[in-house]
Amino acid sequence: MKTPRLLDLMAAMVLLVSVASSLPPLVSGDPGRRVSMTLVRGAAALGAFCLDGSLPAYHLDIGFGAGSNNWLLQFEGGGWCNDIASCVDRSKTRRGSTRFMSKTAVFTGILSNNASLNPDFYNWNKVRLRYCDGASFAGDAQFRNGTSMLYFRGQRIWKAIILDLLPKGLAKARKALLTGCSAGGLSTFLHCDNFKNYLPRTANVKCMSDAGFFLDAIDVAANRTMRSFYTKLVSLQGIQKNLDPNCTRAFYPEPSLCFFPQYALRFIRTPMFILNSAYDVFQFHHGLVPPSADLTGRWKRCKLNVTACNPHQLDALQGFNPIGFRTDMLGALMNFFRNSTRGGMFINSCFDHCQSALQETWLSPTSPRIHNKTIARTVGDWYFGRRNGAKEIGCPYPCDKTCHNLIPTSTTADSLVNLDI
Repeated sequence: MKTPRLLDLMAAMVLLVSVASSLPPLVSGDPGRRVSMTLVRGAAALGAFCLDGSLPAYHLDIGFGAGSNNWLLQFEGGGWCNDIASCVDRSKTRRGSTRFMSKTAVFTGILSNNASLNPDFYNWNKVRLRYCDGASFAGDAQFRNGTSMLYFRGQRIWKAIILDLLPKGLAKARKALLTGCSAGGLSTFLHCDNFKNYLPRTANVKCMSDAGFFLDAIDVAANRTMRSFYTKLVSLQGIQKNLDPNCTRAFYPEPSLCFFPQYALRFIRTPMFILNSAYDVFQFHHGLVPPSADLTGRWKRCKLNVTACNPHQLDALQGFNPIGFRTDMLGALMNFFRNSTRGGMFINSCFDHCQSALQETWLSPTSPRIHNKTIARTVGDWYFGRRNGAKEIGCPYPCDKTCHNLIPTSTTADSLVNLDI
């Protein structure tokens, strides 16, 4: 018989692997532009290393024309590691070492330099920050693993990359947008105000999280799987000292709750845009119905195809009973929706995860819409102030007919293929 401890470990491992597999591929229908990797040579002096001790890196696509002094930085996503074993495993992959990363990245969606595909940001300087620390660029600790060292240095990596970019033009930025997807979307919440502090006071600085609004959800077995996971992550990687002190004081004696965007959001002073699905497919599979909560496989067909969900399962997704994911998502955002005068949001009903880096979902003839507005248009309207209150919430499933897909094949619970974002 499997012990509770073994089941917890199995669930954690599935969470670690599947969050990476739930991310969409960089290459979409648009071939995009290949951008070379830049290693941060000065990172070693700051003690800023990937898990395995390799140097951190980024990809920079230089802006042009009217966008030459504008900057868009995108955090890469790809899950987390919250114990030594999983971090050691991760350190031997592209998620924990630049040694194993592709030396070029394809820029599409919000990173595209094509004016027809990315009209508001196409000519900006665009940077993709490679993710190799396993803690959303927030940790600061280390662990000696036998004869080798395991580095939890995400916070230092963030600082090292910023310091490397400042003399390349970031220090003179007039407009700037910090964004990211999945674990990188969570990074956006954690670093938004700090990003603004590095830039000129006259700069127009804003932040956008894509699929990073991870909920402190109660799963279908009445457990808080994500809270348990994040609590261990914050402890292992020394994250607490890098969380907003106003938040950690407010949530004492559980400061690790401030790793959740729903609790950190009210302390962020910089304008924020939240792009998320109300049925985020990763959170559906690992927050609402984690493997540890579905040992008999009753949810397997529903997770693979939402049309196979029974009425009780749909209730859990919609919010017509005490466990309702969409209701919880909107409830956690309601104060922001009602009271933030500078914030924006696009909360649709697609069973998806990450929508700004793919051309099909960012801006295309088939991209998702709310009130006939694409994600690209809504984000642009918000950033440039073309309309007040750029906050869109879509109708509940199944009324949205604009979704690019329902359950993407690359995000099913059974898929363990590592995809890049």
